[in-house]
Amino acid sequence: MLDKEKWKKRFKEILSLDSHPGHIATGFAVGVFISFTPFFGMHTPLAIAAAFIFRLNKLTCITGAWINTPLTVIPVLGLSYKLGRVMRGLPAEELHVKGLEWQYLKGHATSLMLGSSIFGFIAAIISYFALYYLIIRFRQQDEALEEITKEMEEVGEELDD
Repeated sequence: MLDKEKWKKRFKEILSLDSHPGHIATGFAVGVFISFTPFFGMHTPLAIAAAFIFRLNKLTCITGAWINTPLTVIPVLGLSYKLGRVMRGLPAEELHVKGLEWQYLKGHATSLMLGSSIFGFIAAIISYFALYYLIIRFRQQDEALEEITKEMEEVGEELDD
């Protein structure tokens, strides 16, 4: 289910992208936010759409959308629902549904959307700064990448060859 080598390769590809670190990290953060939404089966299409609409890096946006895995989705949903209820001034109750299909979730939609948006936003902010830092650290190991990154930082955008 989780191929560690595949994820390592993907992560190294992301760190090596020829793009401004902020652009790479932004795409990833938007994908992470999308991964926390309860729109199951729609995370990848939503990430692709967001990447095109907001001109984000497609690879990082899609990868970010895959962060919330089947192993983590149930606990995240439960916590999101509780947080959403508390934010709405309701008692924190357990999320009891028969499945992850919309027909079962629609009665809990407001609390679920509110809570998942808050968790998604927090996760997106953390992932942005973490990835930005990792990109800079990774690029410092290669003189050519480090020089290009410094120039991108000074200019504030990608450099055209």
